[in-house]
Amino acid sequence: MDKIAGLFVVISSFMAAQRQMSLQDCESTFQANNLQLLAEQYNINMTDADILQAKIWELPQISAQINAYNPEGKKVFDIGHAKGAEVTQLIYMGGKKKNEIAFAKSNKELAQLQFSQLLVDLKTQLHTTYYNLYYEKLKLENTNKQLGYMNDLLSAYRIQSAKGNVSLKDEVRLQSIVIQLNNDKLGINKNILGFQQNLKILTGITEDIEPQLSELEAKEILVAQPFGDEEELKRKALDNNADYQYNLKLIDNSKLYFQWQKSLNVPDLNVGAGWDQNGGTFKNEMNLMVGIPLPLWKSNQGNVEKANYAIQQNQKNADYQKLNLETKVQSAYQTWKNQYDQFAEIKTTDLDNMDMVYNGMLKNFRSGNVSLIEFTDFMESYRQTALQIYDMKNEIMQSAEQLNQLVQTKIFY
Repeated sequence: MDKIAGLFVVISSFMAAQRQMSLQDCESTFQANNLQLLAEQYNINMTDADILQAKIWELPQISAQINAYNPEGKKVFDIGHAKGAEVTQLIYMGGKKKNEIAFAKSNKELAQLQFSQLLVDLKTQLHTTYYNLYYEKLKLENTNKQLGYMNDLLSAYRIQSAKGNVSLKDEVRLQSIVIQLNNDKLGINKNILGFQQNLKILTGITEDIEPQLSELEAKEILVAQPFGDEEELKRKALDNNADYQYNLKLIDNSKLYFQWQKSLNVPDLNVGAGWDQNGGTFKNEMNLMVGIPLPLWKSNQGNVEKANYAIQQNQKNADYQKLNLETKVQSAYQTWKNQYDQFAEIKTTDLDNMDMVYNGMLKNFRSGNVSLIEFTDFMESYRQTALQIYDMKNEIMQSAEQLNQLVQTKIFY
């Protein structure tokens, strides 16, 4: 009873360490927990603070004066007969504040586009990793099935080889297939560990994630067709791709910065009022004060020229990004189409026949109707083909996700 109870504890611990999750479950957890997204959100918050700061004017200044020494009365700090005060305020001219606020608001729009692009990139990583894990798990299941049979067969041949009933050559032939299958399993398990690690980082979940994707759902994803042709996908990408929209917005942003820098050449006013008890023409004199720098030269001309060059630079960068995006969409679409067409040539009946032949070979080999050489040749071919078919299916999904990442709108039926 103690052994049985211990076994149940081990099984329960193993199950608790894994969490079955659909792709939608992973997305929800990702958006709530992903640390990169949470950190990027602060950039938007910081631009809000910049907008707030841009709206704040310089503080008014107040100053006071008192007599230090009265030479007529020979009195130190003759406060009763000589004192004064004044208040001044800097008045921005040339639309400086308006331009600074507009530039700060444009920076927020850039931060929002950066956040949108990061969200798309990370979500693509989530999807591709999820599908990678799903197909590696299927490959592992298939490999384990073959290993189970081949290990039993090899054990039987070892016994018969020791008795001299079969040749050592036959045992070695079986041994080579087992080694190849174990090598496949080692590589698959290594890939699974890597994909599990990535999913944990993306979702913030510490347990291993078990993909919850039915065979029917996988088939529906595989046969999905994109809306529109290649040219339409390019147009959609130019309208929706956050990275490209960021580069377009950067042109507007640099123009606003140019206007702000240009307005800094306009002198500002210092306006104030002052009171003087005895120091002016009249007793208890009230004065209005206005001060303005002499515009003998443009004090911010260097920054204006620099901002103008930034406009031209950002325009060229946007042109490059447009060309780069269009070529990426073209390449991603052709890659997806080639992989889709290649897989479409494999009929469902062909896949069913492959499994039927596999089961038939096992049965006929047990019955002695198939030689060992024929059997091992088939098993080697089946091993490679099974892995290739899983890879083909996975590559179609990966290509579709790359298209989604570039176009950034729903493009598949």
